[in-house]
Amino acid sequence: MTDSTTCKSTRTGKAYRCAIYSRKSSEEGLDQDFSSLDSQRESAEAYIKSQAQVGWVCLPDRYDDGGYTGGNMDRPALARLLADIEAGHVDAVIVYKVDRLSRSLLDFARMMEIFERHQIAFVSVTQQFNTATSMGRLLLNVLLSFAQFEREIISERTRDKIAAARRKGKWSGGMPRLGYDVDPRSKKLVVNRKEAAQVRAIFKLYLEHQALVPVVQELERRGWVNKRWVTRKGRPRGGRPFTKPRLYDLLTNVLYVGKVRHKHEVHGGEHRAIVDMGIWDQVQTVLKQNGAASAAVPRSHTDALLQGLLRCVACGCAMTPSHATKRGIRRYRYYLCAAAQKRGRHTCPSPSLPAAAIERLVVEQLQPLGNDPSAANEVAGPRDPQEQARLVRAHVERVDYDGVHDKLTIQLRPTALPAPTDQSLSPSQESNP
Repeated sequence: MTDSTTCKSTRTGKAYRCAIYSRKSSEEGLDQDFSSLDSQRESAEAYIKSQAQVGWVCLPDRYDDGGYTGGNMDRPALARLLADIEAGHVDAVIVYKVDRLSRSLLDFARMMEIFERHQIAFVSVTQQFNTATSMGRLLLNVLLSFAQFEREIISERTRDKIAAARRKGKWSGGMPRLGYDVDPRSKKLVVNRKEAAQVRAIFKLYLEHQALVPVVQELERRGWVNKRWVTRKGRPRGGRPFTKPRLYDLLTNVLYVGKVRHKHEVHGGEHRAIVDMGIWDQVQTVLKQNGAASAAVPRSHTDALLQGLLRCVACGCAMTPSHATKRGIRRYRYYLCAAAQKRGRHTCPSPSLPAAAIERLVVEQLQPLGNDPSAANEVAGPRDPQEQARLVRAHVERVDYDGVHDKLTIQLRPTALPAPTDQSLSPSQESNP
């Protein structure tokens, strides 16, 4: 509590509105009738009641963040509190301890700037200090520095514990994997026979097809999805269809051969293997060969003018630049729907688009930019692909491709042209490489 705060409420005679903020890092105990959040609020309410003679009143709104770390400001109740401060609904912020508001010195300094800008008093019930003096502010920063130090020590201990557990082959928590369940008592991995059979079948399918996309398509045909599980709060998770990245993670997970990984180290695990080591080695060999073949083809990240701008209307996904090489000499660039790339072309009706044609069409649409025709020349003029891409992004907000009706909608930025333009593709532009 600051001296200026007490004087202000006494002189004006108005109610001094106090918001109580409480936080708890873990979710354990939040479902109890009287949790740590309730205890913090009760102490703060008692403090506010002791200041009733100078006009302090407690706001009825609760700003409780249960299960959120103090290491960042990504907290819903804190966001509401700061919004109410900006709106002028709060005169003081009351916490049980300083570290309940933040454990980051940088975040705390940012919040103190907001408090000072809006003349908000900050009170820690169990740590009395006066922020109106330089010594009080120094003490506050010292306390917060120790809070941040404690948070970093806890993080280091947690990382060391996980590393030690992995070196002993123990499951150290995380999302369950397809083929295994987590025993609720021992917290160890136990084999799920039905899912284990699916995992072994997936490895054999990859050896049969020698590529990720055909396996993804086959898994979708069979209706197989990734691991379904339920959180401690009873919320269902997982159960999504396989994509190329998810399938690759499964095929390269050493968990299935009875091992655990910690960073670059691999250790023998306590759980049972569900994939034969010979099949595992064959799969890894094929994956490395396919990866080496892909890496041997040079990829350019500067000649895709519409990267990040072009979207598929049919499925709502982004269209990513790709290429095909004919006889190892001629290279065709095109844009392909990300859904089709990850799960196969049958998942999206939009065909691939030749990159040169679609980029030329977008550049042509930039010519009538209001009363400044030189803007189009600026876009079409540069020979450097990276510079041209930068200029296109300066004028184009997004480009939507409707593959069903063969139409493009070019949405320009408000500073360029307020209305979007539609363009039908000619047959030559619709052809694939």
